[in-house]
Amino acid sequence: MTLVQRGNIRDTRLWRGVWLCALFAALCVGGSVFANDKPDPADTPAADPVPEAADPVEAAEPRRETDDAAYDEIKLFTETLLHIKRQYAEEKSYKDIVHGGLRGLLQALDPHSDFLDADAYRALREDAASKFSGIGISIGMRDGLLTVIAPMEDTPAFRAGLLAGDVIVAVDGEKTQGMTLREAVKRLRGPQGVPVTVAVRRAGDENEHVFEMVREDIAVDSVKGAGLVRDGIGYVRLTQFSEPTAEALATALADLADQDARALILDLRNNHGGLLRSAVEVAQLFLKRNALIVTTRGRAGVHDEARAVARGRVRYADWPMAVLVNGGSASASEIVAGALQDHRRAILIGETTFGKASVQSLINLKSDESTALRLTIGHYFTPNGRAIHGAGIDPDIEVKLAPAQWRDILIRRAHLENPELFAPEDVAKHAHVADPQLDRAADILQGVLVLGR
Repeated sequence: MTLVQRGNIRDTRLWRGVWLCALFAALCVGGSVFANDKPDPADTPAADPVPEAADPVEAAEPRRETDDAAYDEIKLFTETLLHIKRQYAEEKSYKDIVHGGLRGLLQALDPHSDFLDADAYRALREDAASKFSGIGISIGMRDGLLTVIAPMEDTPAFRAGLLAGDVIVAVDGEKTQGMTLREAVKRLRGPQGVPVTVAVRRAGDENEHVFEMVREDIAVDSVKGAGLVRDGIGYVRLTQFSEPTAEALATALADLADQDARALILDLRNNHGGLLRSAVEVAQLFLKRNALIVTTRGRAGVHDEARAVARGRVRYADWPMAVLVNGGSASASEIVAGALQDHRRAILIGETTFGKASVQSLINLKSDESTALRLTIGHYFTPNGRAIHGAGIDPDIEVKLAPAQWRDILIRRAHLENPELFAPEDVAKHAHVADPQLDRAADILQGVLVLGR
């Protein structure tokens, strides 16, 4: 048998497999194909019952493409796959071709949807546990540009001086124009001890800033800086929303109560977000039971509106509160800030948040259980129905900080919390640095406490 004949047999078998898949897809049109094509209920809001349509006859059914259209597109995909397999300059496995096609398919939808191969899926699980190896930044797309949402504290990126809003223009000398989020994350992460060079541009600054950092194992504490900033006024900062965040925050609040705290400043600045479930658990610590925290809205009839409400028994609903936010506050941070603002539970101070509020569902794939889809299925809205995505949350009182001023505040804060890590002369150099946003919040809460006596 010749090589050509063998190739034709392989092609015929592949075509048959594809047509069987297409037939199966056609049989499943109009219904759910897999039981696990819905979001993981552990990471989605607790849904309130959605009333049925008053008159089912009047509910217009969405128009669907015909089965023939589906066959035509599958045929086009398969023909392209075969040309790549047989004629591309470098030999590629079917796995490489299909995985690449799936990544392109998902990333064509929006910057946050993605196909996760085994390595990417494992990295995502490490993120949820707050453990990974890299330089310690959260990145996103803003106006098509790869942008730093926030550096994580006590990481190489934080110590080097990367700031929220920095646009990453190159990684290890390779330009990021056209680079996807997934590709950028893969390049920034790597084994502990391996250096990486990142070039950025900043708003109002034409110069390119280059930072060389050495990757580290990142394990970030999500609750930091808890203590009294003034008599009766407690302070706590959340660096991210991971699995242990709510429990750690509850412990910190109990300690502040033991120190006679009667008001609270919750600092969400540079908090890039995290798990929805964690955001709900944090917000409900400060809201009355059954208070609405967030709604999610997706495609009608597929992912209808879901609502998350305050549960649990531990409450600090009587403490006057101020919440600090800035352009590095994103995702879960915006959910918490928006809920507390809408319920007039806290006053927001600082700058408009980042505006990332798309709902991603993690869908395990039965065809290969080591892989998954991260698929955008909707967007978050505040209790009053305000859209967060692309708009952000505006503070009640705006207090702007220049990038250099914010950097000095971060350095001063690090000195105060970990003085043993810094030389005395460095600590003295920043001893005069003030935090206008924090001071404004403390002034307001102090007035509330005085008037409440």
